[in-house]
Order: sequence, then C-alpha cells, then structure tokens
Amino acid sequence: MRHSYLGKTGMKLPALSFGASSLGGVFHSIREADGMRAVRTAVENGMNFIDVSPYYGHYKAETVLGKVLKDLPRDTFLLSTKVGRYGKNGVNTWDYSGQKARESVYESMERLHVDYIDLINVHDIEFADLSQVVNETLPALVELREEGVVGHVGITDLQLENLKWVVDHVPSGTVESVLSFCHYTLNDDRLADYLDYFERNGVGVINASPLSMGLLTQRGVPQWHPAPAPLVEACRKAADFCQAQGYPIEKLAMQYSTSEPRICTTLFSSANPENVLKNLRYIEEPIDWDLVKKVKEIIGSQLRVSWKNT
Repeated sequence: MRHSYLGKTGMKLPALSFGASSLGGVFHSIREADGMRAVRTAVENGMNFIDVSPYYGHYKAETVLGKVLKDLPRDTFLLSTKVGRYGKNGVNTWDYSGQKARESVYESMERLHVDYIDLINVHDIEFADLSQVVNETLPALVELREEGVVGHVGITDLQLENLKWVVDHVPSGTVESVLSFCHYTLNDDRLADYLDYFERNGVGVINASPLSMGLLTQRGVPQWHPAPAPLVEACRKAADFCQAQGYPIEKLAMQYSTSEPRICTTLFSSANPENVLKNLRYIEEPIDWDLVKKVKEIIGSQLRVSWKNT
C-alpha cells in the first residue's frame, strides 16, 4: 500500500486509513467485539492511522476505540481526534471556545487511554463562527501543540470554501492539514480543485467517505442521507450498471478515492473486520478507468452535486 507524508507534519500515512465513526454506531448498530476486531485488523494490516471524534456516537466511538488502543503499543498507530462538536442523550451540541477545546483534548485522551494525540482537528467548522475558529479555537490547539500535548493541528468540514477561508486567515503553519469528506468520490471530485492551493500552503489533505456515505453502494443510501433525490437515483443507476459488469461499485469507489497521489490518505470506516480486509484488497488491484468514465457519464448532471451538512 502506498504511504505518503501529510503535508509538512512528518506523519507518513497509508493510502487507506481507519475511520472510527462506525464504532459509535453512527450509521447502524454494531457488535462492540466486532468493532474492536476491525481496529486490530486495520492496524495489523498497515492501516495505522486512526481518526475518531467525541461526536461519533456521542463519545461511544472514542470509548470503544480506547478499549483497543490501551492494549496496542503506542508506536504502532497514529491517532487523530477532534474538538468542537459533541452530543449527549441523543442531542447534538457544539462548543468552539478555546477553553472547551483544551478540556476536550484531555477528556479524549482519557477515553482513548493515550497521553498524546498525533493530530487534533477542529470538527465541522461550518457549524462555527469561522472568526472564532481563527481567533480562539485554533490558537488554543496551537498552544497544546507547543506544550507537546498534541503533535499537529488541522480542520475538517464538508464545505471546501470554509477550509480555504480559515487557512487564508491564520498565520502560516497554524493549520497543518485539512479533512474533507464526500468530495473526492466517483460522484463528486471537487476537492481536486483545491489540491494545488493546499499544496502551495504546505497543508496536507485527508479525504473521507469514499462511498459518499452510502451513495456509492449496491445496498443504497440509508433513509437519513441528506443527498437530493436526483443524485440518489443517479448513483443507484451507476451501482446497478457496475453490478451488471461484475465489478461492485464499492470496489471502484474505493479505488478511485485512493488514486490521487496528492491526497495523502482516505478514511474508510467499518466495524466489520472482513470489510477492512476486502477494501485493502480492492485498492491493491488496478482500477478500471473505462468503467470510471462510464459511471461518471451515468451520474451525468448530478456530478459534483452536494448537500448541507447535518
């Protein structure tokens, strides 16, 4: 599997990394033991970068992940978590204050059974006042970086414009990486428009959700998916076409999302160890670019159609 450096952080990450949102039962309920085995399977097979958040499952994902990490040597994995987005008793909450950011890092470390976070992110900045992110949240995280509590600082969002705005409004080196989801996929590759900009600014790029939160699956989208109906229908037709060719759209989607060398790593989440191994096999096989072209033709006018974060 290809490995590359995340911007100027010095962190060398695999092309496919483990997203731990599934451990929180974000998309559907899981068996905790299976989720823990999925983490171990990922790390044992080279997916040594793990991304999580206190928001996922409202602290559940970090708690379950911590049960695995406490038994793994600290030098066998790189860990990313987030601040700013939380929840309790099924209710989402947000707090981008500097004080909460500092508190959140220490609370996450306790749940994760670690004494150091390799990468700390401001989560889903579109829900914040971006000026607060620039003037309060990020400075608090930079202080933690200077104190050696965290290694590196990043930001995440669905809206690519917000990521660029923040990078433009902070001192160089403040933001070391960005995490974008659902924007380097078969149906939406808009992240490609920003890669030169991030590279010029020394900012590493993390891609997430190669299956576009279920759009690019034979099973189809969950009921809660925020995508507009025409996009859902276009992706369903593309999935059916791939199935008829004997080439699962999930395979093509994983291969496509990990094909751009300027994207350091792509996060894939599953609480199923077999899915972890299957997707690792997928990305090692050569991609069918002719099929990519046909799929994009089927999606047609719905290419690069996005939706509001929820």
